[in-house]
Amino acid sequence: MPRPQRNRKVHYPPKMKGFSPFGIVQIEKDSVVLNYDEFEAFRMVEYDHLSQAEVAEKMDVSRPTLTRIYNHALGKIAKAFVEGRSISIGGGNCRFEKDWHRCRKCHKLIQNPAKHIRCRGCKSFGVAELIPLNDSFEN
Repeated sequence: MPRPQRNRKVHYPPKMKGFSPFGIVQIEKDSVVLNYDEFEAFRMVEYDHLSQAEVAEKMDVSRPTLTRIYNHALGKIAKAFVEGRSISIGGGNCRFEKDWHRCRKCHKLIQNPAKHIRCRGCKSFGVAELIPLNDSFEN
């Protein structure tokens, strides 16, 4: 029996829930799911220009594991790009470094809802209007 997978550390969630190509009709079941840890690895290597060793340390995984996560992300992005599929971001075996919530109305990310009586994005009131991200993505 294989050893259980360790949770990967994700510093903050993406601003969006996914991407969709334009010019073709999309079917939701045709979307490619990019896990949070794959998004984080791709973001830090390609966008932040960090080395894989630095990213592995930040995500609290070994360097070979980071390479596997990154290669899975590249494969999924390539598949979506070539086949014209949408990309949904979510899920995976990870943990956020801090608690993040998303406003139900404007989808703005909020780090600590206890300090926010009103959403700074849309000015809606109340913590009840926030969706915790940490409760909804573990596979």
